[in-house]
Amino acid sequence: MVSLARSGDSPESVGAVDLMLRSQPEIRHLVLTCNRAGSLARNYQGNSRATVITLGDETNDRGLVMTSSFTNLVLAARFLGLMGQPDRYQTICKQLSRTASELIQQYLEVLAEAAKARFRRVLFLGSGSRFAGAREAALKMLEMTAGRVGTMGEAYLGLRHGPMSYVHEDTLVMCFLSSEPTLRAYEADLLRELDQKELGLMKVIIGEAIPAELVRNNDVAIECKGLNRLGDENCPVIDVVAGQLLAFFRCLRENLRPDSPSEDGVISRVVQSFALHFPKT
Repeated sequence: MVSLARSGDSPESVGAVDLMLRSQPEIRHLVLTCNRAGSLARNYQGNSRATVITLGDETNDRGLVMTSSFTNLVLAARFLGLMGQPDRYQTICKQLSRTASELIQQYLEVLAEAAKARFRRVLFLGSGSRFAGAREAALKMLEMTAGRVGTMGEAYLGLRHGPMSYVHEDTLVMCFLSSEPTLRAYEADLLRELDQKELGLMKVIIGEAIPAELVRNNDVAIECKGLNRLGDENCPVIDVVAGQLLAFFRCLRENLRPDSPSEDGVISRVVQSFALHFPKT
């Protein structure tokens, strides 16, 4: 059982491991956390059935919204699937670093300008593993704007089954474009359909070799070299960085503080304590 946590202090994080240690003695545990002082790291450090790995302190971001902690936990967990291929893992990490750096250097102002547009909703689209990136990006926008901007993460194919009704004239659509040819064909068809129906305020498309025909006059194309070589399974790290930056600049546009956008304290950096209910045995 793998537990991933930024702070490791959320009640359900420790509660889940405690329950499994008591009820499932055959299960072994791996804890990945950014906080060596958190409950997850401290409670199980000496447990013979648990291995605790804490990332560098610089990954434990201090703001309300999880940003660098998220991407670093993704990279740490990614190694689990490549433990027998350290060279490949290192190559992937270096390419992701280059691509993320180029995105920030070349498109920071572009994303800042997009964040000023008159949208009140954002739809994030992704297929496969990039749908997971779309959900995380949607959460970042929601948190960074304290809910002032409504968000949705959806799959391209899933959008036709009802959620397309979410796309109004005040909706920005952020599109994570697949590098896999068949998936991209379906995605391109969906984006053309949005254009034909004149849905949405504008599109922000992230990918490599983005077809010019998918980009309308007021749309933004963010070309990320190396995505096709990385493959969709590694691209959510880049997708989320783009979503985080859009959310950061929208937070400023809403006159909120990026480190603590929830001014009324509705949400906090670490989930407040709450009662845990365990099944009766």
